[in-house]
Amino acid sequence: MTFRTLPFLRRAACVGAALALTVAAPSAFAADLVVSAAASLTNAFKTLAEQYEHAHPDTKVVLNFGASDVLMQQIIKGAPADVFASADQTAMDKAEAEKVVQPASRKDFAANQVVLIVPQDSKLGIGSLKDLTRADVKRVAYGNPSSVPVGRYTKGALEAEGLWDAVAAKGVPAQNVRQSLDYVARGEVDAGFVFATDAAIMPEKVKVAVRVPNRTPVTYPIAVTTQTKQAQQATSFVQYVLSSEGQAVLAKFGFQKP
Repeated sequence: MTFRTLPFLRRAACVGAALALTVAAPSAFAADLVVSAAASLTNAFKTLAEQYEHAHPDTKVVLNFGASDVLMQQIIKGAPADVFASADQTAMDKAEAEKVVQPASRKDFAANQVVLIVPQDSKLGIGSLKDLTRADVKRVAYGNPSSVPVGRYTKGALEAEGLWDAVAAKGVPAQNVRQSLDYVARGEVDAGFVFATDAAIMPEKVKVAVRVPNRTPVTYPIAVTTQTKQAQQATSFVQYVLSSEGQAVLAKFGFQKP
């Protein structure tokens, strides 16, 4: 396996160093394909990258995972990226409005569902969203709605039930969906909102208490960036994600067709 993973949050200095390194050693990095992808795609995209590299030995896939809005802001500020894969349409809409992705390349490639999870050993008996308002439920994790897609979906679902204010008062905002998952897995909160695919990777530590009705379809768009100097390779990777082989990988990790 040759792909490399970048940190969730790239500081400006790191971005500058990466850019300087690219300029200083173009031959070493000429075949690198930087894919910035939503945190919920971590496991699936690691497998996709490995398989893509096997089929394209002249290309190394560099994966950068984080909250979709954070990745989008990184790209706007000039961080290296050839492909952007978002966990919701809002972040991709912003990227398109800022002209950092190619609209014609934008495609929906996966779908998901928001779920409420609790620690595997929880004794609280949470079985509905309304249960989160009980006095014995003290802390609830969810992605920050201002920057994390799962947080936006969560807020919309709770507002539809008239529960947002009550749950937000107990809220523990997470920087991305995997942080929300970790809070629950470690028992630091009584419950948390994540995507179904995230819950599935820790069945020994968390369990699904509620499958949250989706007011807005949870679909994932992918697009080639406007800054890419490897448009052919970037387009090839997007096509691979959309291919039957790529879709089979996503299905293996619990993603649905868009």
